[in-house]
Amino acid sequence: MAKAIIGKKVGMTQVFTEDGTVIPVTVVQAGPCVVVNKRTVEQNGYSAIQLGFEKILKEKRVNKPMGGYFKKLNVDPHRYLKEFRLDNEADYEIGQELNVQVFEAGDKIDVQGTSIGKGFQGAVKRYGFGGGPKTHGSHFHRAPGAVGMCEFPGETPKGKKMPGRMGGKTVTVQKLDVVKVIPETNLLLVKGAIPGHDESIVYIREAVKK
Repeated sequence: MAKAIIGKKVGMTQVFTEDGTVIPVTVVQAGPCVVVNKRTVEQNGYSAIQLGFEKILKEKRVNKPMGGYFKKLNVDPHRYLKEFRLDNEADYEIGQELNVQVFEAGDKIDVQGTSIGKGFQGAVKRYGFGGGPKTHGSHFHRAPGAVGMCEFPGETPKGKKMPGRMGGKTVTVQKLDVVKVIPETNLLLVKGAIPGHDESIVYIREAVKK
């Protein structure tokens, strides 16, 4: 069975192996999730399952279109929905609950999340530009420098590194190691850092590139 789940980033800590090696890990509250819907090749042209995370307890917090969607599928409404493309959607049933135990220590996973937004930043912070002289009245410290061209073609080329919005993008980190699974509290310890700030939603699935 292919593995996938929705989780919430808790924060970072470290764990020790039996030989005393320190491993930095990210703690993820992974699940429990519910299979809300399925996509099949015959009906939709592709194979996938749709998972729901964080059950909505008050019916008034669900708008009418989504309320009708959940009612039609006969599942409880959930705050977050995510579709995962899998080849074995037949192994899942609508309403089936998935928890952190779909993974085990040693698994390779891909984690997708939204990177921390840093607002509008200059070229020095955004791309690591060196900047100009800091003294002797240069008047050129953290500016990006020349951005245009001469008479021909007389325009700024596409892709030019310039000041702009930094962060806040969908980022996927591939081939991370699952260090430990704690089924009692649905916690997943993942080696290294993953995108997003604490309490942000992340999508975890079995690594594509093993």
